[in-house]
Amino acid sequence: MPLSETELMLRGYGLTTAELYYRMPDFRNVLNSFIWQDYDLAPDHPRLFRFIQFWQESIEGPLHSVRFTHRKRISSGEWRNVVAEFRLN
Repeated sequence: MPLSETELMLRGYGLTTAELYYRMPDFRNVLNSFIWQDYDLAPDHPRLFRFIQFWQESIEGPLHSVRFTHRKRISSGEWRNVVAEFRLN
């Protein structure tokens, strides 16, 4: 069973967004872009590099460049387990 997004963030994963620029197979002078997004571990980014390797092996459009950003949404010090909530009117 895959982990939920919250469980991944608590384990140190962050949201990685990559913009891949690639050349069209039939028109080498035309660049196109593809957006990829997944939860990944910084600084090694194993999922991103696995996707890039898949692209190079399986997709005919050769990569021109890749830009990516990584954002950790929850760090271990920011999360608290709340047992109860009291509301005062």
